[in-house]
Amino acid sequence: MRQVVKPIPRVGFFAVNKDPVKLTALLYLREALLREQYEECAEFIATAKEFGANEFEIQNLLEDPRRMPKT
Repeated sequence: MRQVVKPIPRVGFFAVNKDPVKLTALLYLREALLREQYEECAEFIATAKEFGANEFEIQNLLEDPRRMPKT
């Protein structure tokens, strides 16, 4: 008789949703912020949220230190 081995689930890890629309919206948001095209950001944020982006993913892009004004 043949034994079937089931894979052991990884404990402590969570599945990462790699939705291409979410990733694309976040990428476009980052590019719009770097180019200072703020009028486009609301649409990219809404799209990213619609496809599962978390608040911290969006917040990290909004607080990106590369966007700080040069003194």
